[in-house]
Amino acid sequence: MSNDLDLLSHLLAAAKTAGADQSDAMYIKGMSLSLDRRGGKVEHIERAEGREIGLRVFVGQRSAIVSASATDPAGFARIAEQAVSMAKLVPEDEYSFIPTASPAPDAGFLDLDDPEEPAVDELIRRATLAEDAALAVAGVTNSEGASAGWGRSEVALLTSLGFAAAYASSGHSISASAIAGAGVDMQRDYYYSGASHASDLEDAASIGRRAGEQAVARLNPSCPKTGRMSVVYHPRVATSILGHFASAINGNAIARQTSFLKDKMGMRIFAPGIRIIDDPLRVRGSRSRPCDGEGQAVSTLSLIEDGILQSWVLDCRSARQLGLKTTGHAARGTSGPPSPSTSNLYLAAGSLSPDELMADIGEGLFITELIGMGINGLTGDYSRGASGFMIRNGAIAEPVAEFTIAGNLNDMFAHLTPANDLLLRRGTESPTIRIEGLMVAGA
Repeated sequence: MSNDLDLLSHLLAAAKTAGADQSDAMYIKGMSLSLDRRGGKVEHIERAEGREIGLRVFVGQRSAIVSASATDPAGFARIAEQAVSMAKLVPEDEYSFIPTASPAPDAGFLDLDDPEEPAVDELIRRATLAEDAALAVAGVTNSEGASAGWGRSEVALLTSLGFAAAYASSGHSISASAIAGAGVDMQRDYYYSGASHASDLEDAASIGRRAGEQAVARLNPSCPKTGRMSVVYHPRVATSILGHFASAINGNAIARQTSFLKDKMGMRIFAPGIRIIDDPLRVRGSRSRPCDGEGQAVSTLSLIEDGILQSWVLDCRSARQLGLKTTGHAARGTSGPPSPSTSNLYLAAGSLSPDELMADIGEGLFITELIGMGINGLTGDYSRGASGFMIRNGAIAEPVAEFTIAGNLNDMFAHLTPANDLLLRRGTESPTIRIEGLMVAGA
């Protein structure tokens, strides 16, 4: 990938010649292979390759970004001239700048790159195993298909202050979606596995089987009655609660004063014992990285410790606005400026099993799917459509659908309890969680 950095050095040289005081550039090369299988037939196979460069220039405190898919150095002078001309026309931004950065570590220790591209036949085999297993589940009447995919990207970043970094990452995926029942009584569900290395994928047949079993379990749902209940979130939807938390502590939201947590630094917002961690250095993590999008060093960061808010998620611009230091959370592409973003975010596991977590619930809800995004970032008000299962006398009972759960995230965070079933596989992960006192709007 040294050639990628050489390419960027020519682009920065063109920017300097065009009149930029400072500049940085990013190069992204990606390739992917994917296919869909439905009803025993391969319906779609796609292979894509692409590359893109992005140039950000500063003229004083004015900046602009130009991106292009053409990476021929012969066109760099024109790109640089366009960027500088644009920068001279925009208002000054006292908070935006290119930071100094220490040399980036080699990304090899993160083991993000599976070097072998799978053959089309191998992807067909994975999708076939998944779909056939879903269709073999008693009660499954049809398939919405199974998919298998692979992708690899190379990223390079170079700044006029001398920082340089380049690394590659890969990803494999398998998914299946099954339909149970017939007519107006049909239900669907899915299951998915993704990993940077093929060897870490879940078994394709078990993915299909899980999709089929989950679809069958949802047949003939009723609607729960209206009232306040204890609500238990399956891990695949519990991650949405972490997403709302991450949005609320994003440095941009804090700097704009548009977050319901803007005044909560150093305060207890979760129950004692709760920990939320962001770990960009997880080996084979789906969002791991050796440095952030501004070349800043990254490290494991405790956002919540013993229920207390410890840190915002900051890039250099939002940190300067708040009079703080960056937390190394800048993310960026080729066509936009850096902005704060989490990496491998997770809620630490608790001590109770999921069964123990719901054992004392006489009547409650176990949520497996959420619909809509009724979240008010200013107030924390929360309202989402949902489906799942009733909990009766501590056990999962009949399926339910077409109801709404509502509350306020301040209260939800304070009354949240995690189970012990955390699995670290995706970029944002949570164990099963229980939240007390949510309002259910049903029958």
